[in-house]
Amino acid sequence: MTLSGLAPAKINLFLHVGLVAADGYHPLASLVAFADVGDGVTVTRADRLSLDVTGPFGGALAGEGDNLILRGLRALGEAAGIGAPPVAVTLDKQLPIAAGLGGGSADAGTAMRLAAQLLDLDLDEAALEAVAGVVGADGPMCLRARPAWATGKGDDLTDEPRLSPLHAVLLNPGLPSPTGAVYRAYDDAPAGEANCPEAPIDWSPAAVIEWLKGQRNDLEAPALRVTPGIGEALSAMNAAPGCRLTRMSGSGATVFGLFEDAAAAENAAVTLRRPGWWVRSCLLGNPGSG
Repeated sequence: MTLSGLAPAKINLFLHVGLVAADGYHPLASLVAFADVGDGVTVTRADRLSLDVTGPFGGALAGEGDNLILRGLRALGEAAGIGAPPVAVTLDKQLPIAAGLGGGSADAGTAMRLAAQLLDLDLDEAALEAVAGVVGADGPMCLRARPAWATGKGDDLTDEPRLSPLHAVLLNPGLPSPTGAVYRAYDDAPAGEANCPEAPIDWSPAAVIEWLKGQRNDLEAPALRVTPGIGEALSAMNAAPGCRLTRMSGSGATVFGLFEDAAAAENAAVTLRRPGWWVRSCLLGNPGSG
């Protein structure tokens, strides 16, 4: 038996970051949404746990011993009392690496959810989210893969069902933006606060975009210091026809633009394509709802 699913790209519509705490984590506040584009994950019953990576960005993961999928699945098996789950996982890596899209955590979350279903493990949603924390602070949110407010380390989650789907374009300039290096650059000149703004009164897409203009990504400036090429991507997106808002997602290097409708997003994606750039038009919201 085989199960397959999408590991959707995670987008931080805003990301407010505070000073590093004694435990080494930065407090943050964010509104996250998930795209209808991402990596493909397939899980099949097998004699033992294994992982095969394919896709246009699969080569960057070749030879990686204990990646997040395997780490998450081993933790899942331990929680269920079965040891390493006997499943063969195939990852079709469509998202760029170190891109600020939560790809590794989303891959692990999707693999864990599929394996739990395939093996009929006796773990409820709370237990699955607890296991997902082993892959990082964004593990639980990527396991949920639905719009949510995230605070604390990013694992204090409140679902936001009022968020309407948003038409967007994702652009990665073909440059990695290592999360650790970006946070170190932030610590060198901290200029943020993990404040969570009041929710918008009007949740229509146009009103949400206007509200988002008053928010920020506190990692954008340090990411630009680490990877200056992100600036070119931000400028190009900002100049794209019909773009209503441009922002970097997570720790970069991917930037996103929000648009009025699908036609505007698709048109902008065409104008933004150039050699070495990864560009996708998409819908942000809850890709698992339909």
